[in-house]
Amino acid sequence: MKKALLFTALAAALTMGVANANEKLVVAATPVPHAEILELVKPTLAKEGVDLEIKVFTDYVQPNVQVDQKRLDANYFQTLPYLQNFNDGKGTHLVTVVGVHVEPFGGYSKKVKSLSELKDGATVAIPNEGSNSGRALILLQKAGLITLKDPKNALATPKDIAENPKHLKFKELESAMLPRALDQVDLDMINTNYALDAGLNPAKDALVIEGADSPYVNYLVARPDNKDSDAIKKLAAALTSPEVKEFIAKKYNGAVLPAF
Repeated sequence: MKKALLFTALAAALTMGVANANEKLVVAATPVPHAEILELVKPTLAKEGVDLEIKVFTDYVQPNVQVDQKRLDANYFQTLPYLQNFNDGKGTHLVTVVGVHVEPFGGYSKKVKSLSELKDGATVAIPNEGSNSGRALILLQKAGLITLKDPKNALATPKDIAENPKHLKFKELESAMLPRALDQVDLDMINTNYALDAGLNPAKDALVIEGADSPYVNYLVARPDNKDSDAIKKLAAALTSPEVKEFIAKKYNGAVLPAF
């Protein structure tokens, strides 16, 4: 009996030792699709000795601030232009690890069924963050609604508009607030993650949307001191696996596209 108890205790201790040997990796993400994709790879990482903890944020600032402060290990929510603009503005040095997916940016409306129906002086809501603002304006330019002074300016704001034939009025809001403005404006330029979170279907509901050739890839981001760690490398491999590619294709129906 004593031997059996001793064996049980030893087995339990060994099991705890294996569990405790797993490295913890804390990653920030916005809810859709980033956190959902991370949840998918969580079991795979656990088998590889990495306990993934997902911290969900609804803004684009704190995930970077907290990674920089080493309160988090990495984040997964942003494009390269946004990251570069953030680093320049905040004095941070965050780096991309791997590109995972593209979320075609789109324009939505509850007041018109096509861009041609927009009246003179219509109100358009756009993100107030530099790269997302530029992204929205470049898309509006491609749709023929405005002309920018520099057609390729990824950080364009309404002040950079050269021609505005419909005299559109721009309302600049935090990206997370844009879906809530849908009833209040004529056209609402929304990041796909927030559009999905609000129950919109970009493939069906967007009046204008980026193509699959969008350069705005969403990246896994870390710091220079941990970007090459084993845990980050395992996460990067998991996020660019055939399993994730299949998941993206089936779950998001073209609203999210794999970038690998």
